[in-house]
Formats: sequence, structure tokens, C-alpha cells
Amino acid sequence: MELFIMIFAALFSVMNPFGTVPVFVSLTQEHSGLERNKIAFWASLNVLIILLISFFAGKYILVFFGITLNSLKIAGGLIIASSGFALLTGGFRKHKGMKVEKVKKDIETRSEISLTPLAMPMIAGPGTMSLLITYNQEFTELNKVFIILAAILLSTIFIYLILKSSFYIVRILGASGINALSRIIGFIVITIGVEFILSAIANVFSIS
Repeated sequence: MELFIMIFAALFSVMNPFGTVPVFVSLTQEHSGLERNKIAFWASLNVLIILLISFFAGKYILVFFGITLNSLKIAGGLIIASSGFALLTGGFRKHKGMKVEKVKKDIETRSEISLTPLAMPMIAGPGTMSLLITYNQEFTELNKVFIILAAILLSTIFIYLILKSSFYIVRILGASGINALSRIIGFIVITIGVEFILSAIANVFSIS
């Protein structure tokens, strides 16, 4: 149970679907309720697919490029920490390379927004991918793999519910409430990134 809570909390914090709420509202305000629900569903499903691919194929990527786990943890930790810092300082969308006006102009040429920009890079970015690749290497027992998969599934269900309820969340919390929540999550994300870096450095020194 402790492993499940740890994995779920880390995934949910790093993906931070609450940070995507204002973008989702801005991009779907001209859609009907049914259309928004469909976009939320497909975005969540795309996130699930990205997470599963990252978890199961990640080790082959490491082998192919000759990357050590410690190097991945340090690089991933830096990405996660910088993402958390962006949340803490209110620059989350800028950190993700997201300008709503630019995205709106881009989606005029295509109708699909559930994969990009919503699923990737807004929710499942490189920080989340490095997190799952690391978990794949560190938790190899079959029962722990099932626990991680359950945490991945639950996190995507929460993403769907949050995106589906985006307009209600904005009405209840407002922009200031979402910003405050994002800053709290940002602090947690920074600590996750720092923990990744410290554990990799500890491993390097123990090996040497």
C-alpha cells in the first residue's frame, strides 16, 4: 500500500492535471459539454498509453543509447525540479512551451487536441517518462509491477475526472485558487526531483 501511494502521489504531482485545467478551458470553451467530455477521455487515454510505453519500453531506450540509470535519474530529477519551480513561480505554461494564442492558431489547422498539446507535453512530459523508466528499473518484482500499473491507471482516471470537471473547477477555485494549488504541488514536485538527484549521487559514490 505504501508503494502504491508513493507512486501515485509522485505521478499525480509531476503530471499535475490541475495545471492543465486553464489550458483545457481556454481550448474547449467553444465546444459542447459532450465534446469536452470526449476530449477529456481521449486525452486521458493518450496519457495512459504514453505512460505504459514509457514504463515498459524505457529500459530498451536506456540500453540503446547506453544511458545509465543514475544518469537518467539526475537528468530526470533536473527536469522534474525545473517543472516544479515553474509551478512554484507561476510559469508552468511557459515551461511547457505553451502559449494559448499560438496553440489556438495551430489547432485551427487540425481538430485533434487530445494528444497534443493536452496529453503531451502538458500532462505526460519528459519528467513523467523518466520517473516511470526509473521505477521500471528499480521495482522488478511482479507484484510491484502490478502495483505501479494500478497507480498509473488510477492517476489517468483522476486526470479524466479533473479535465471533465475543468469548467466547474475554474468556477469554484478561480484562477487564484488554481495558482495557489499549483504552487503547493510545485513544491512537492521540486522535492521529488531533488530526491531523484540525491539518490543517484548516493549510488554513484557507493559504487565508487
